[in-house]
Parts: sequence; C-alpha cells; structure tokens
Amino acid sequence: MQDKRSFYINGAWVAPLDGTDFEVIDPSTEEPCAVISLGGRADTDAAVAAAKAALHDFMYADPAERLALVKRILEVYNARSEEMGAAISMEMGAPIDMAKASQAGTGTWHIQNFIRAFDEVEFIAPLSEKSPNDRIIKEAVGVCALITPWNWPMNQVTLKVIPALLAGCTMVLKPSEIAPLSSMVFADILHEAGVPAGVFNMVNGDGVGVGTQLSGHEDVDMVSFTGSTRAGTAISKNAASTLKKVHLELGGKGANIIYADADEKAVVRGARHCFNNTGQSCNAPTRMLVERSIYDKAVETAVATAEKTKVGSAHEAGNHIGPVVSQAQFDKIQGLIQVGIDEGAKLVAGGPGRPDGLNRGYYVRPTVFADVNNEMTIAREEIFGPVLSIIPFDTEEEALRIANDTPYGLTNYVQSQDGAKLNRAARMLRSGMVEMNGTSRGRGSPFGGMKASGQGREGGVWGIEDFLEVKAVSGWSNDND
Repeated sequence: MQDKRSFYINGAWVAPLDGTDFEVIDPSTEEPCAVISLGGRADTDAAVAAAKAALHDFMYADPAERLALVKRILEVYNARSEEMGAAISMEMGAPIDMAKASQAGTGTWHIQNFIRAFDEVEFIAPLSEKSPNDRIIKEAVGVCALITPWNWPMNQVTLKVIPALLAGCTMVLKPSEIAPLSSMVFADILHEAGVPAGVFNMVNGDGVGVGTQLSGHEDVDMVSFTGSTRAGTAISKNAASTLKKVHLELGGKGANIIYADADEKAVVRGARHCFNNTGQSCNAPTRMLVERSIYDKAVETAVATAEKTKVGSAHEAGNHIGPVVSQAQFDKIQGLIQVGIDEGAKLVAGGPGRPDGLNRGYYVRPTVFADVNNEMTIAREEIFGPVLSIIPFDTEEEALRIANDTPYGLTNYVQSQDGAKLNRAARMLRSGMVEMNGTSRGRGSPFGGMKASGQGREGGVWGIEDFLEVKAVSGWSNDND
C-alpha cells in the first residue's frame, strides 16, 4: 500500500499540504493500525482544482472509452481483492472471511452491474418520432464530491465512483477517516487501471473539515453522501448556498413483518440479517413485527439465534461477527441498550457489556428485546449495532401502520405465504425498498430511500443517471447523427 500519510491528487500520490495526523484504530484490539493525515483547506482546494481541470476532456470523451476504463478497473480490482478484504477487516472489524467474500465482493458485484447497465444509457436520443429535430442529451453533472462511510466501504465507494466515471464526471472522494485504508487501496487500483490524471482524486479527512469544505465548495457541482441522517441534513444546508445537486443515502429503521403464515425459517433469517456485519448496516431489519399468534415462539427462536451467534476477532477465520467500528459506536450502542431496559422493554438475550472472554476490543453482545412498543427509543433510533427489537401485532393493518410509523424509509421486509398479502404490503410500505420472504433484490436494482432515509438512487442505470444532467435540444441537424 502507498504511504498512508499521502493523498491521491491529479494522478499521483502526494504529500498533504495542510494535514494533521490521525490514528486509525483496529477495533478488534483497540490498538493503532495506521496513521493518516487529515486534509485541510489547501488539500481540498487542490483536489477540486485537479478535478475541474480534467472535466472537459473526460466528459466529452467517447463513452466507449469510459466503459473500457471501468472494465480495466474491474480486472485490477479482482486481482487485488485479497488485499482489499484484509484492509477492510483491519480498519472496520469485519471478520476476515466475511471481509474478503462479502465486503470486498460487493465492489466486484457493483462494478459488474454498472458495466451491464451502461448499455441502457442513451447519451443522445431523439425526443420522439413526432419531433425528429429534437434531441435529449445526457451529460456529466460535473465535478462531484463523494463522501462515503465506514460500515461497507467498497460497497459505497464503488456505488459512487464507478457510475460517476461512466457518466463522465470527475471527482474527489473523501472516505471515512475511521476506515480509510480500503479507499487507499482503491485509489491505487484506479491508478494501475490508467484513470486519467485529475479524473479521480482522494483526500482523507473528517466530516467537519474536508466534508464541509467539499459540500460547500463553489467548484463542486454535486455531492453524493452516504451516512447518518444528521450529517446528511448538515450537508444539505451547507450545499444550498451553491445550489449544487445533492444525493443522500442515509439511515434506516427497517421493519420485518412476520405474519403467522411465514415460512419456518423467517425468524432465524431475520435475526441473522439484523446481526450481520455486527448490525452496522443502514438496511438492517432491526424492528421485528410478529403476529401475536406466533409471537412467543418467535421470541424463543430469536433468543436461540442470538445465543448461537458467535462474536470474535476480525482477524480470526470463521463464521462469526466482529467488533463494532469504534469506541464512540460501542458507547452509543451500550447507552441505547440501557435505555431499552430503562424504558421497560424485556431483555431476553444479550445486554450491556462485552461478551464473555472478550475484555478488549469493541465487542457487543447480540441482543434481543421483546415486548417493545413503537414509541420506545430503541424502536425509533437507529442503533447501528446487533440489537433486535420485537414488537407484537394483531392485524395486517396494524402491522403496516407500525412499520410506517418511523421517520425513516429505507428498507422494509415482509414474510408470508399469501401472495396477495405480500403485494399489498409492497404497495403500502413507505420505503425505497421492500424485500419479501428472503428474496434479495436483483442485479441493477436501485438502492435508496425516502423520508429521513435520503433521496436519489444508487445502482444500475439509476445510479449512472444520478450523475447525469438532462439537456433538451431543438433544431438538431440530422446530418450530424
């Protein structure tokens, strides 16, 4: 890996102009694993200037050249996937097997899907048969600030960088300062693949510093952010003065509605999904809504699932969950578990403190609360840890009302063998995504939410078009077609 104190600007690794040291902590050990430099205003300005200077040639290049570039990126990414998985495991605590297969694997998945979706984008197309001299042109938004989180690093980096490249945008990536190592490997990958100088730039920094500088920068045309709703609100306000385009993929508090006729694996599947990635996923089904006739059995099953969920170091092979990412996250989760107890939820598995035998590292016990009502804090706030809240319901209407009674609207889940009931729920749930009976969304499906979960969509053709402006042209000369 390149010197971790360097930034990638204008096609080269460079020393920070205005940086301060920052230790990256291994969450499995609580020990420093790297030192990076957090950028300052001079670093941000240099990266934006490089992107602005490269924009004209890149956005007006033949789209086929950009597609060929992304195909080269995919080849290099796959060749370095082991290194990528190791970096992710070290920086944010995903167990090494999961980091290599799932965490690093999401990068391959998204790059492949964007390559497939590229053929669906028409950069110049007739308006209609009735308007033979009208054209609709789709062209790059311009210079983009891409601000990504620590929980699924390559998932979010590839969901932003790859469609921006295909659209013809130039960009500045600011990864999370908590988990920057994978993005530094990614910058190396893009360099090896031959991305033109200035098209892709990366500046390490925190949200208050580089993040704020990018979202308010007058030469940035678009900011695409994934993270907390609180930070998304601040970015929107800061971006408003320059009227730039804003894409937000924010938090979630997904409901998993389990009807009495659900399949026998529904509760286990839902609990495991909640605990996956140590609960650090915005689309985690953290509210399990269970029809009362099967409620007691569902609680027993969820408890058994939590007790079978092993917790261990990210450096150990095997099927277990690792630590949460930081001391701040650990403290937040512990505080919310205690709030759940104080507000009267029934603690049936897990609870405060570290699992037995783990005295160092940010490890959290897989926790289940029963007899939760939707007014409790643990049912309303995004905990971002392995904490499941189980809520009973009596009728279909009540289940849908509870599911929608949240400021969030990212992903909801439904479990039933009644097709009509599934379809009614899919129509009535107020969320950007609905997954039913454990069926994952297909290739190229759009990812994103509504309400406090954000705006815009990532993935597939929607993800590419998010980085395009639409231009209407009349009087087009057909001699030029």
